[in-house]
Amino acid sequence: MDIDTRLLRSFAVVCEEGQLTAAAARLRVSQPALTKQIRQLEERVGAELFRRSRAGMTPTAAGNALAAHAAELLGSWDDALRATRDAAAQGGATLRVGFEGGTINLIGRPTVTDFTTRMPGWQVEIRQNSWFDPAAGLTAGEVDLALWHAPPWMAERYATSLLGTDRRCIALAAGHRLAGESLIDFAELLEEPFVAMPAESGHWREYWLGAQERGGRPARIGAVAHNADEWLAAVACGQGIGIAPETISRLSTRPGVVYRPVRGLGPGQVGLYWPRERPCTPAMTAFIRSCRATVEIGGPAAAGPQTGSKGSG
Repeated sequence: MDIDTRLLRSFAVVCEEGQLTAAAARLRVSQPALTKQIRQLEERVGAELFRRSRAGMTPTAAGNALAAHAAELLGSWDDALRATRDAAAQGGATLRVGFEGGTINLIGRPTVTDFTTRMPGWQVEIRQNSWFDPAAGLTAGEVDLALWHAPPWMAERYATSLLGTDRRCIALAAGHRLAGESLIDFAELLEEPFVAMPAESGHWREYWLGAQERGGRPARIGAVAHNADEWLAAVACGQGIGIAPETISRLSTRPGVVYRPVRGLGPGQVGLYWPRERPCTPAMTAFIRSCRATVEIGGPAAAGPQTGSKGSG
């Protein structure tokens, strides 16, 4: 009997969440669609996996038995998929680069042209990171490199080639009461509603809410966005303010949104990141060098590829 890994993954999330509503939101599917998936899985295994009640979804004895093996099965499949993609990347001529939000504006035709000069026959495939995956596809092997504006401590988790440092600024609706200020203290914004990334983004959500600089005070959430376009739209509509890279604020504009310097918010590091256990291939090295030659960041570029350096956080 064959089981679709999608059904098994949905089953595992329902077990973790204990209810369909939260599980559906996490999986980014409708609740009826998730209910159908669970029923399909029950039909295939020939057993009832959950007891439904107003309190939620409680695994049956059969459900608990399957749950005991689901994590290992899914982990093995993810390992196999990652190994397959790595092998394909080694033999192929495509470098996959992920980016978060507006960092894509840092890469232009000069970067790609420089790369193809260094690696004839190769091309760059650029993918926007999912805000529901804190690893941005690196762990799953979906991308080879990720271009991030990240907190300094991220260099402790990943191999890193830093391109420079960049301050963070505040994005406001054009009609906001502070839009006319030339410099804003972050302390003035602690009670303001913010546009946040989804909870699944983990440390990224905290970083772009200025959690470290809040002194333990929780952020007020005015809206939750699932990608950069939604985030900008929410800011423009006055649903909340947001934190953005200063360099990106100069490269990416949107009607109704203004950016202002902020005091009391630490800078981030712009760089290319990849898993520590994964060797830096010639194509990855070539792209790193192309970025150093063509990308301009607010601060000085790093000297070369690094395996990580101790940062704050």
